Amino acid sequence: MKTGSFSHVIAAGIVLAFSQTGNVQAQTPFNGVEVGLANIYRLSNAKTRSISPENFTGEKGKGAMSVDGPAKGAARDLGQGWKVSPYVRVQPKTTFTLAEIQGSGAIQHIWLTPAPLDRTRWYILRFYWDDEAEPSVEVPLGDFFACGWAKYCQINSLAVCVNPGSAFNCYWPMPFRKKAKITLENIDDQVMTIYYQIDYVLSEVPADAAYFHAQFRREDPLKTKGLYTILDGVVGKGQYVGTYLAWEVHSTGWWGEGEIKFYLDGDKEFPTICGTGTEDYFCGSYNFDTTGPDGKRRYTEFSTPYTGLAQVIRPDGLYDSQTRFGLYRWHLTDPIRFEKDLKVTIQALGWMKDGRYLPLQDDIASVAFWYQTEPHQKFPPLPSKDELELK
Repeated sequence: MKTGSFSHVIAAGIVLAFSQTGNVQAQTPFNGVEVGLANIYRLSNAKTRSISPENFTGEKGKGAMSVDGPAKGAARDLGQGWKVSPYVRVQPKTTFTLAEIQGSGAIQHIWLTPAPLDRTRWYILRFYWDDEAEPSVEVPLGDFFACGWAKYCQINSLAVCVNPGSAFNCYWPMPFRKKAKITLENIDDQVMTIYYQIDYVLSEVPADAAYFHAQFRREDPLKTKGLYTILDGVVGKGQYVGTYLAWEVHSTGWWGEGEIKFYLDGDKEFPTICGTGTEDYFCGSYNFDTTGPDGKRRYTEFSTPYTGLAQVIRPDGLYDSQTRFGLYRWHLTDPIRFEKDLKVTIQALGWMKDGRYLPLQDDIASVAFWYQTEPHQKFPPLPSKDELELK
């Protein structure tokens, strides 16, 4: 064989090998779990299902079968299949199971609208994965959707949308391997009404898929002047993916000089990641101030795919006496990865008149969002009903 011919054979073999590898990759079944604009055209054997008051189990062909739902009076002339069960009422001091899913898959979208809206701190969402006894998510409903002041505010982000007039939407992907369970506890003294839909896919999930977690905390006022802990006690491997803060200011002047700190994998006195200021962490600058047409400077609300100062509640000269803020920051392109453990804190700092920092004792509530391996550490006890009340 000539040398040139041998070279051609080797080259052809390499091309064939690459071609076969490409074919193998192209023929790998798409699980339908990891969905986005870049792969929305791909076919999959995954099964799409949805749970709502019109189909509590999500079973195939079992929707719109109710004959005795709460709207049966409105549908009395039309009968079965005509919006007989579009919502549920959750009685005071009771827990309702919104969804219980068997098998392997992922929750891909949650929509709900509660009433009354001004009591959403007393509606507690809990998510459980794979028959765990302790919830991986335990958060008041409004705060989970970055709308923690029990007032409507529009949010246009990739992870969460809040749309007119009180429509809460969540797009955090939530994989599970054996089971998923979502409950809603009404700790209020009044009955509440909720419309909801939970969209999910049944399919195999990747071996390296971690579980979604979210934890609520509140201190009013801060227990340690100038310092608030967003998250602590996390043990395992994972990534931190989001922060929501509901912040009420108890002093005059600018309140957001504090730095956020991420203590990773054994960090003690000093963190691995330290921000430069509160508005900087939420991807704003200089106090979120802009100048209006009247020449006066003011806080400026904004809502973007990854960050937002979505809510500013200004004193009204009557009962709304304190300025309050709702801020979110999603680490969708920059997750903060940890191997063993994680702690997150933020400082609450204002200014003294002589140019010194002023540690504050504000009212701060937070939701931390992260993914991690299971099992997770038990969460701190949720604040009591009185401690959750907005005041």
